Amino acid sequence: MLPKRLNILLGPTGVGKTAMGIEYAKRMGCPILSCDSRQIYREMVIGTSAPTLEEQQEVTHYFVGSHSIHDHFTAGLYEIEVLALLKELFRTYDEVLMVGGSGLYIDAVCYGIDNFPPSDLELREHLSKRLKNEGIESLRFELKILDPKSYDSIDIRNNQRVLRALEVSIQTGRPFSSFKSNRHKERPFEVIKEGLIRERSSLYARIDARVDRMMEMGLVQEAARLLPYRTLPTLKTVGYSELFDYFEGKYTMDEAVVLIKRNSRRYAKRQYAYWRRDGTILWKEIR
Repeated sequence: MLPKRLNILLGPTGVGKTAMGIEYAKRMGCPILSCDSRQIYREMVIGTSAPTLEEQQEVTHYFVGSHSIHDHFTAGLYEIEVLALLKELFRTYDEVLMVGGSGLYIDAVCYGIDNFPPSDLELREHLSKRLKNEGIESLRFELKILDPKSYDSIDIRNNQRVLRALEVSIQTGRPFSSFKSNRHKERPFEVIKEGLIRERSSLYARIDARVDRMMEMGLVQEAARLLPYRTLPTLKTVGYSELFDYFEGKYTMDEAVVLIKRNSRRYAKRQYAYWRRDGTILWKEIR
């Protein structure tokens, strides 16, 4: 019997994964599992360019608007929920399609994620307040003392990565890096990854145009509804963070839009950098 197969269509923000994923899923006759760490939240629709209701009617989508921003959700929980769903779906389908751009979530499904302790919400809140009052440099300095290995290996420009590594180190009395086994878990299915790539100027033009569409669709109003919850880690996301600063008078609207476009382009660049180390991805250039 041939093994079941999980096909993964990945790529940076704005490259065109949603449309191509629907095309692939129709051809394969299977549903889509979204692998986007923000599209999973039902309150974040416009700013994440989540598949529209019409697109979801064309092909069944899982993990789109399935959780709330108030839910505690991690890549580890995503791994657990996806594996349980795949077990059910593979009773009906020989292959299933996953579409998304969240590299850590994709890796969690393909290889497993190390068993870190659950978040200490009180400690997380304390560190978040420190981040706001003292700035990221203070937390980086403490992480460098408690866990120099993590300090040297993680993206210290990513505030949430620094905060999480420091949280675990303080909570457990063990370095965050000591929880990483780097051992891949066995999966009872085959994995095929295809990555979409565009010429940089074309991708950046698409990102800029997409931000303009988001603004026309009501991104400002969506962000305004979420303003009371802006301290949630989930909402420290491109498109929302800049508008929260606009509401506080830090930027004009035009400046906020320019920043959303710039930060979206930078995010796309970081996504490509993350996948560059993965030699199993078959890259497909699209125009």
